[in-house]
Amino acid sequence: MLSLTQLSEEAARYENQIQALVVVLFPEFTQVFADPCGQTALAVLKAYPHAQAVAEAGEAAVHQVLRTVPAPHFGRSTAQKLVILAKESVSSGRALCGRASSLRILCDQLEHTQANLVRLEQELEELITTDPGTKGLQQMPELRPKTIAVLRAELGEVDRFACTDQAIAYAGMDIKIRESGQWKGHPKLSKQGSGLLRQMLYLAALRSISLQGSAFDAYYQHLVARGLKKMSALMAVMRKMVAVATHLMQTEEDYDPGKVWVGATGP
Repeated sequence: MLSLTQLSEEAARYENQIQALVVVLFPEFTQVFADPCGQTALAVLKAYPHAQAVAEAGEAAVHQVLRTVPAPHFGRSTAQKLVILAKESVSSGRALCGRASSLRILCDQLEHTQANLVRLEQELEELITTDPGTKGLQQMPELRPKTIAVLRAELGEVDRFACTDQAIAYAGMDIKIRESGQWKGHPKLSKQGSGLLRQMLYLAALRSISLQGSAFDAYYQHLVARGLKKMSALMAVMRKMVAVATHLMQTEEDYDPGKVWVGATGP
């Protein structure tokens, strides 16, 4: 089975390709659908993959496609606007059939990948409720179910880490010194390992510094007060989260915010 990282990267690749084709085939499309990879937008693109197809189909046909997707805010007025924009479109007519076919295929592939992602995330979330190793993680207000699932899946068997520093390095959150280039001698993240894990940690760290009473926010504020730049302090929070998560999964202990930062009691 593909991992969350692989599926997420695959979905992102399809999204980029779809957006690039939409710019050519119907550049005005995003005036109606800010995200051309949303469920309703994909349904329209699969039915009418270019401006000429939308214009020829007409308002009634486009509205019928919109009705197949449970999105009540996209109705007849949406169909009307799409048709008007399609008739006035400055889209390129070059290689229309080939590009339209490619767009349809990409939309199908993205939907299939998104469905697999949803299914895998659901399976992981169900697993964490019965996994004693995630008990402490579920007690951390900064972590949402998907974040916990990603931590568990991407860190894997945490008992193989002799210390939390090894887990931090595995997550690509360890610090390396640049050995060449303009910034030679300056520190940087190694960014090895799972990009999805770092993304989820980044979002969790952002949540923590806006969560009143969070031990991680207290740690962040302490670092900033000492003169550390805000982004560097945020990276430190991410590393602290990996260390705490690894320890909790290894020991199956309850979460204690006081061990994250002295005096913290949690929200």
